[in-house]
Amino acid sequence: MWTNNRYHEVSDRFFQPVELSPVVAPQLVLLNESLARDLGLDIGWLRSDEGVACLAGNTVLPGTRPVALAYAGHQFGRFVPVLGDGRALLLGEATDSRGARFEIQLKGSGRTPFSRGGDGRAALGPMLREYVVSEAMQAFGIPTTRSLAVLTTGEPVYRETVMPGAILVRVAESHVRVGTFQYFAARGDVDALRLLVEDVVRRSYPHLASVPPAEQALALLDAASTRHAYLVAAWTGVGFLHGVMNTDNVALSGETLDYGPCAFIDSYDPAAVFSSIDTGGRYAYGNQPHMAAWAMARLAEALRPLIADDKAVADTAAQGVVDRMAATSRLAQETVMLRKIGLTPKDPGAQILLSRLLGMMAEAHSDFTTTFTALGEANAADGTDTPFLAQLERKEASAWLGEWQTALRGSEAGASDIRATMRQANPLFIPRNHRIEQALEAAVQDGSLDRVENLLEVLRAPFDPHPRLMHLALPPEPHERVLQTFCGT
Repeated sequence: MWTNNRYHEVSDRFFQPVELSPVVAPQLVLLNESLARDLGLDIGWLRSDEGVACLAGNTVLPGTRPVALAYAGHQFGRFVPVLGDGRALLLGEATDSRGARFEIQLKGSGRTPFSRGGDGRAALGPMLREYVVSEAMQAFGIPTTRSLAVLTTGEPVYRETVMPGAILVRVAESHVRVGTFQYFAARGDVDALRLLVEDVVRRSYPHLASVPPAEQALALLDAASTRHAYLVAAWTGVGFLHGVMNTDNVALSGETLDYGPCAFIDSYDPAAVFSSIDTGGRYAYGNQPHMAAWAMARLAEALRPLIADDKAVADTAAQGVVDRMAATSRLAQETVMLRKIGLTPKDPGAQILLSRLLGMMAEAHSDFTTTFTALGEANAADGTDTPFLAQLERKEASAWLGEWQTALRGSEAGASDIRATMRQANPLFIPRNHRIEQALEAAVQDGSLDRVENLLEVLRAPFDPHPRLMHLALPPEPHERVLQTFCGT
């Protein structure tokens, strides 16, 4: 059952109506049938002419009024008071078989009141990238927006070159961002902030519904900070680099939002940066926990009028939340990374072992994913040659391996549990940057989706071997390395 989005129910201050911008020849390229079934959507209808026309933004879904959401945001540290959906529209909502509501948004659907001179369109390559990476994140068990479909428009998009136009159909629990709160805070609209808090609690944090209204803003800040600490820790564990953690890309729901210039590290390097627009390394791989905390501090500023009437009191309370987030983030990062070596924060010497391993990996420029999967196979107690040792090429690696195996034997967990933990913490397959680029080039230049489909096949079960496609697990050769990624706008 399609309905208007919840913002119609709360306040028209949260959006601007959008006139549809029909495309010439919409064609369904990818349909996520598994997701469609989970959401209770009719696959036959989605593939029909009527369904494709709705997914392309050519016709309005029955019972809905498309809108562009309003928000502001800090972009690379600079506050922009008006951003909003410049190339996206929220079609409406649907309810799945469990009764949960979810939002359907079209990305690349044309101009909106927030387009600021842009064409509002998207190119095929970046939309396929978001589809592939968001599905991988789902399979990793990391909270994420999902991709329901990709369609081509039959129209060109002009960027550095001429590219085929496309639309991504995105599904999310919520598209409310830190920047949404900043938008109303910048206007001094305290009533809108209060409505927004109530709405986000209702949608994404129902366990806070019983909190007294006067305390709800602070409780929401605390819960959102915790959720984002664990989200970024999960990113770290698979080597994911978001690339553009501006506050307009930080979703209050804790879902990974916006896969523009994202990447996965190859050689382990905390300072790794891929995004072409992150020239200062603000959102480097190892800096992401700090930037999540920075975003939550900006949320605290926006919520200040609701936290307490007295500014000093509000600031003290908010600072307490941000400080707790720092401690939570450290524990989350430690827990996620220790799982990758089969240990826990309670195991004696575990953190020292992890730090030494990461230091060796950084010195050896060893592949992040392959090193950890090889470690899972390193069960020779005498330190003889293994794929793990070959990754590090360090004399001290053999000694480290022996100490690690001693630590495993002293762990409270049994050997089978440790193996299971490491297997679930260390995917064999990630969306390697060079494989994504090869797949997108084939799709855009040759119209072939074979490489995209192969990537999706292994990434739907990234912890399992796929004998036919094991080459997709290999690190890039020097000439295959991707050094920069682009946001696609």
